[in-house]
Amino acid sequence: MPMKTIMLCAISSLSAGNCSEDCHYCTQSAGTKADIKRYKLKSPEQVVDEAKKAYANHALGFCLVTSGARLDDQKTEQVARIARAVGKEVPQLMLIACNGMASLEQLKELKNAGIFSYNHNLETSREFFPKICTTHSWDERWQTNLDAKATGLQLCCGGIYGIGESEADRASFRASLKELAPFSSPINFFIANPALKIDTPRLSVDEALKIVDDTALALPNARIMIAGGREAVLGERQYEIFDHGVSAVVIGDYLTTKGEESCKDIAKFKQMGFEFASKCH
Repeated sequence: MPMKTIMLCAISSLSAGNCSEDCHYCTQSAGTKADIKRYKLKSPEQVVDEAKKAYANHALGFCLVTSGARLDDQKTEQVARIARAVGKEVPQLMLIACNGMASLEQLKELKNAGIFSYNHNLETSREFFPKICTTHSWDERWQTNLDAKATGLQLCCGGIYGIGESEADRASFRASLKELAPFSSPINFFIANPALKIDTPRLSVDEALKIVDDTALALPNARIMIAGGREAVLGERQYEIFDHGVSAVVIGDYLTTKGEESCKDIAKFKQMGFEFASKCH
């Protein structure tokens, strides 16, 4: 009987905080007094060190994330330089960039620097988005995904659940994702924070798993990835996700919150009979 394979991804938060946007679900958004670390761009050496640790923990995907709404030319050059440094030292990793809205030219520069996939989440439905963000539009996010696809980058596109959206919003959101046909689609579960404007009840385990089921049904050709909120929402049942169509997991810490210790996850995955993807397709 062949072993089951999952893809592990790790995040490198290149910069944090000081964002001008008002996304109500994000602790890095403007005016938020959340107790998080805020810092400017990490050095290529720091990121290479993180990449080596991620690879040692069986990660295939390595996501280079910057705070802020969009790329500018300077930030594009900085991310490209870091991508080249990581690609030179740890060529086995599949590099993902997550740098907000971007132009066709900027996305081409990232692709030329060795980026395989661009992560830009729609977050929620087009109809609900104005209720959780007023400083940019859902359509700008949509266009960035189209432009990423036009450059030949693979799409990593998903969103966040539990922010007050309705079932109709969830269905609309997944229909949009289906139209984009992403390579991978991350699911995040919202965790309330006293500093945030959104204060919704935490999703139940059964509701969260239904969201996973519905996403897998809507996106049969995408790698369904569980990202933020896995440990907090699913708790002791978090490893049931693999019975619901999940084939990728973020390991380690997230952008501003702690994740499960990688060694614990990896030990559990091995115990469950998984091997780890070493190729992206």
